[in-house]
Order: sequence, then structure tokens, then C-alpha cells
Amino acid sequence: MLEGLLIGLSAAITPFNLIMVVMGCVIGTFIGMLPGLGPMSIIAIMIPVAIGIGDPTAALILLSGVYYGAIFGGSTSSILLNAPGVAGTVATSFDGYPMARKGQAGKALTIAAIASFAGGTIGAILLMIFAPALSSVALLFHSAEYFALMVVGLSAIAAFSGTGQVAKAAMMTILGLILGTFGEGALSNTPRFTFGLMELQSGFSFITLAMAMFALPEALFLVMNPARAATGSGSSGKITGMRITRAEARSITPVIGRQSVQGFFIGVLPGAGATIASFLGYAVERNIAKGAEQAEFGKGSVKGLAAPESANNAACTGSFVPLLTLGIPGSGTTAILLGALLALNVTPGPRLMVDTPEVFWAVIISMYIGNLVLLVLNLPLIPYIARILTIPRSFLIPFILFFTLMGSYLGQNNATELLILVGFGVIATILRFADYPLAPLLIGFILGTMMENNFARAMQLYRGPSFILERPMTLALLVLAVLLVLLPSWRAYRARRRAEGVADGD
Repeated sequence: MLEGLLIGLSAAITPFNLIMVVMGCVIGTFIGMLPGLGPMSIIAIMIPVAIGIGDPTAALILLSGVYYGAIFGGSTSSILLNAPGVAGTVATSFDGYPMARKGQAGKALTIAAIASFAGGTIGAILLMIFAPALSSVALLFHSAEYFALMVVGLSAIAAFSGTGQVAKAAMMTILGLILGTFGEGALSNTPRFTFGLMELQSGFSFITLAMAMFALPEALFLVMNPARAATGSGSSGKITGMRITRAEARSITPVIGRQSVQGFFIGVLPGAGATIASFLGYAVERNIAKGAEQAEFGKGSVKGLAAPESANNAACTGSFVPLLTLGIPGSGTTAILLGALLALNVTPGPRLMVDTPEVFWAVIISMYIGNLVLLVLNLPLIPYIARILTIPRSFLIPFILFFTLMGSYLGQNNATELLILVGFGVIATILRFADYPLAPLLIGFILGTMMENNFARAMQLYRGPSFILERPMTLALLVLAVLLVLLPSWRAYRARRRAEGVADGD
């Protein structure tokens, strides 16, 4: 490993490769800030540029920088506009946007930058240490285990509901599962619930649904409520409260450590990725929080902001394990990176570290450098980025609507997406008036589709549900899911008994 690190260091610190790191980080950061234009789009566009570079090491460093730069920068629009730039930063908006509404936009962006930097750096260290061993662990996960992992994710819906809203969260999760069944089924290519519309053949777009659940209702709320539209981070144009207090630093440090490790190992699993890592990271931290800290989640909790940001960046780094060591793309973005590698005559797999160690180790070293570049790039810009909130809301509303509509359209290049966006946006606004949590709907939509696909493959392979008992890891994950469902109910029962005991004592 030491020899590999020296090879990677000598390749990564050449002037040209350093320029590639900086260029990738800058492009990725600003693309990530734009709703709908995630890393998949820009990496696909930049493949001809990467091939034109000729050097596989420099090309992969550039594309990797765009990838984790987009995840790093995607938190900005989530925090400031409640319009997630990429899918992996949806959970960031749960507490980041409420902080911005309280006039703490600068602090929220600072926490996001630090958590992202820590998650990416810890992920790079773990990648360096565990990549060879984790490649064999990832092979142990088959369709049955992935199905069980999705069930674990769905069992954490209580983390995305407010006090006394577990039933509402469950209803919204079921609605998300229903929406995930539109389009071609997992067992066959037969269209379902398309109403004869070719545009629904592939189902609903996640980007469109995310915009409809968060960005569009926010713009409509600003239009309908002039008092809300008049409030912001202050009219003086100065962003205050950027510094994190010692108490807040002590509070988020263990969160960042836990979720960086957890996010990395989730990212290692092909098909999991940054989105699931961020949701699970948020769910875990809310479930282990107690009392007032748990009640603060969803209202501007620093822990609720730090958890998904560190998890998604660590998962982004972890996704390179199956890509580089097994040649298995874990997401759409890494599938595009795989195509770029093959176009550059680099074959990822177990032999990559032996045949072309300079590529493998240079990418890892560039991740250290890239995360440092992102931190240096973002921290000084926070006061200027946060000034978006000082723009009069009468100007900001069209800005939000424009990027929402543009992001939805560009995601599918389909005008029907705009009609779907508006329709779901109106429904989401009504649900917000009725105090229904919208995050569980997205959880159900994302995990439900993946759960159905893996369940169908497992059923075909084992010719029935016997795989649940035949595979110990699957059974263990399902037992964990049951515990995650029962634990909040047990806590609520104990709290109710204690309250009754106090009342009887009085």
C-alpha cells in the first residue's frame, strides 16, 4: 500500500493533474448548485473532453472531481432555496432550509462545508485502507440482501416525521411506494398505470418528484403568504452567524464521525449510493437523539444538517470501491464513469491495482486534494453565496420557478415532465397545508423501486420467498428493520408510562 501511495502521489501532484482536480471541483460545485443538473448530466457531457485529454489518470481525476464536487455543492440550493441540487442532498434541506429561514444561512453553509469535507476525507482514508478487502465483501450482497437493505431504509420512516406524525409518515411512504410502481415492472417489461401515455413508460423522474415536493411548494407558499415572502436573513445584506460555537462543534463532531463511516460502507454497496446514505444517516441520528435534540430535527438541527452531508460525501467516495476493484457501477453516475474508463482503455477490476496502479492510487490521492480544494473554495464564498437570501422575494420566486422547471425538463428532455411537476407541486402544497411530511414520500419512491427490482430477482432466483430463511444476512437485516419499527413505539410507550406515573404521583 505504501508503494502504491507513493506512485499515486507522484502522479497526482503533477501540475496538469492538479489543474484537473481544481477544474473538476469548480465545475462540479457550480453544477451541483443548479437544481436538476446533477453529476450524471455534466459527466456525460464531459466524457468527450476527458477522452480528448488522452491521459487516463488525468481524465479520471477530472471526472471524479466533478462527481464529488457536485455532491459537495448540491447542498447550497437545498439550504438556501429548499431546491435540492442533486438527489443526495434532499435530506440536507430538512434542517438546512429551516436554519436559513431563521437567518442562519451562513452557519448552515459552514456546517455543510465542514461536514462534506470531513465525510469526503474520511471516505478517502477508508477507501485507501479497505478497498481490496471491501471488494470481496461487496460480492456477498446479492438481490436478497439488497431487498432487505431497502426494507431497513423504509423502516426508518419515523425519523422523517414530526411528533405524533408516524401514521401520516407511513401513509406518505405508502404513497411513495405506489408512485414507484408506475412504468415498466420489474418482473416484466409490461407498462403499468401509464394510461396509454408513452411519457410514463419509464415511470416518474426522481428529479421532477423532488422539485414538486420541495421547491415548487416553497415558491407557491412565498406567493400566497406575503408576510413569509418578506422575511429572510436580513435586509442589510450582511450575513451574520457564520461561526460555529464550541457547543455546536462538540455536538456535530461525533455525528460527522459516525455518518462518515456509515456513509462510506453504504456507498461501497453497488446500487446504494449517496442518496440512501444521506437518508439513512439522517434517520439514524434522529432515532438516537433524545428529548429536545430529537424534537429539533426538521426545525433547524445542526446534527440533522451535519449527518446527511457527511454521509453523502463519504458514500460518494465509497462508490469508487465496486467501480475500481470490481468494475461494477453502483449508480447511474458511476456507470457513466465506467463507460469513460472503458473508452480510455482502462479496464476496472481486481487487476487494476496491479496493472495500472498509477490510475487507482492517483484517484485516491486526488480525493484528498479535491476535498481540500472544495473546502478552500467554498468557505470564503459562503458570505457571497448566502446573499441569495437577501434578494427580495419578489425577484427570488421567479428564479426558483425557472430553475425548478428547467431542472425538471432537462432531466428527461420531455415537456410532459412540466405538467407532472405542476400537478404534483399543487398536491404537495395541499399536503403541506394539511401538515403531512413530504420526505417519507420520496423515501418510499426511491427505495420502493429498488426494493421491488431486487425482490423480483430474488424470487426468480429462489423460486419463492425461501431466500429469507436461506440467507442469514438477509434474515439479520429484516430483523433489524423490525427492531427499527418497534424501537420508536417502545420509546413512546415508556414515555407515556412515565408521564402517567408522574401524574399519579401528583
